[in-house]
Amino acid sequence: MKVLVLGAGAVGLSVAARLSAVCEVCAVARKRQVDAIRAEGFLMTGIWGEVIYLLRVEETVPEGERFDYILITAKSISTREICEQNKVVLKGNPVISLQNGIGNEEIIADYTDQVIGGIIITGFEWRGDRSVHVLVEGGPMKIGRFPKGDDREVSQFVDLVASAGIPVQASANIRADIWSKTLYNCALNPLGALMGVPYGALTHPAAWRIITSIVTEAYAVVMAEDVTLPWDSAVDYLTFLHDVQIPSTTGHHASMLQDIARGRITEIDFLNGAVVTIGARHQIKTPVNACIADLIRFRESLPNR
Repeated sequence: MKVLVLGAGAVGLSVAARLSAVCEVCAVARKRQVDAIRAEGFLMTGIWGEVIYLLRVEETVPEGERFDYILITAKSISTREICEQNKVVLKGNPVISLQNGIGNEEIIADYTDQVIGGIIITGFEWRGDRSVHVLVEGGPMKIGRFPKGDDREVSQFVDLVASAGIPVQASANIRADIWSKTLYNCALNPLGALMGVPYGALTHPAAWRIITSIVTEAYAVVMAEDVTLPWDSAVDYLTFLHDVQIPSTTGHHASMLQDIARGRITEIDFLNGAVVTIGARHQIKTPVNACIADLIRFRESLPNR
């Protein structure tokens, strides 16, 4: 079996490395990462083990080569561009989004009729152009046909991921799983980036009041979208976030913090920004999410990020 990973950053390279033990993998990454990995191998450290992988990396998709699955792991702001660049290889093939936020699967659906959604709640941090540290794991990867359903192609990919030693589950309602992860990211990612603190620090009462408002607004939007989540109310989710999710990722720093430190645009428009946009469609007011999104946009604009 052959897997292509497009937009391979910290997440994509780490997943590609683990998959390379059980199938053929080609990861398309930035030039400086390709050069570093070709020279010395891909170094993974942390809870997934300390291993150097002789990972196949390319700057572009090899012409004429075919793959059984295509995995997109890029930042959400790059989804459309990646799909445009690779529309020939995407067409008619199973394409799995393993990305943050709302809207990636809908973009991918413009290029293939075989869209599979996915989530991964694992903390990956760059430690150099060829090295990623896997810090925390908040639950198993989930994979499902988008927007709902399971089938042979989903089950086959789940089996492949499991055989590589990555915790994974098939999902019959991946859209709900994506929204569940989006609640988590909206609550913690931008606030952790703005304050420069790990997630565990965000249980402070002052931060928690902001998080409560973020989640309350976002939960109302999810309900208006007719998505059924595992929690009956925003209060129930906040309890789960406080008692389960934050303790399991307490030392993790937000991916937005890493993006800002590297001078990159964040995924805020696919997270809190998406809550604001979709909320407006339903005439739901989301002032705290709008404020958080604008603070991140302002932070992105500063020359000394």
